[in-house]
Amino acid sequence: MLIKPNAVKNGFAHEIFLMVHNHGFKILAQKKLQLSEREAQAFYRVHAGKPFFQGLVEFMTSGPIYAAVLEKENAVAEWRTLMGATDPAKAAEGTVRKKYAESVQHNAVHGSDSDENALNEIFFFFSAREIVNAGGDIYQLHDILKNEQ
Repeated sequence: MLIKPNAVKNGFAHEIFLMVHNHGFKILAQKKLQLSEREAQAFYRVHAGKPFFQGLVEFMTSGPIYAAVLEKENAVAEWRTLMGATDPAKAAEGTVRKKYAESVQHNAVHGSDSDENALNEIFFFFSAREIVNAGGDIYQLHDILKNEQ
């Protein structure tokens, strides 16, 4: 999970983390950081060449973000439900984006779209030793992914 620059700037990070906690997620790791242009380009490389790519990179480097590792049964699907639709006008009531997003482009949070992408994104921001209480599973999954590449 990422809390994007607009939500951090507007002081919503605490409320978003409370929503995460209140919906039964454990936060295994979190950090506040500022992405460089190169890091933002690498993180969003799947969108390279699309018309919105440069604007996305500029937005994601416009201020600090929070990165977090969430744990819960079906965490990716559960977070995507709590996160809400990309367009806050279409997001369900009570979702993060309905409450805190400004627009489709400034939609407050990011969530992985699959378990495999979640692991790649986790290890983009965190080393295995930074992730607390994950037991052996996070290490095994990381090794599996490395061996598949």
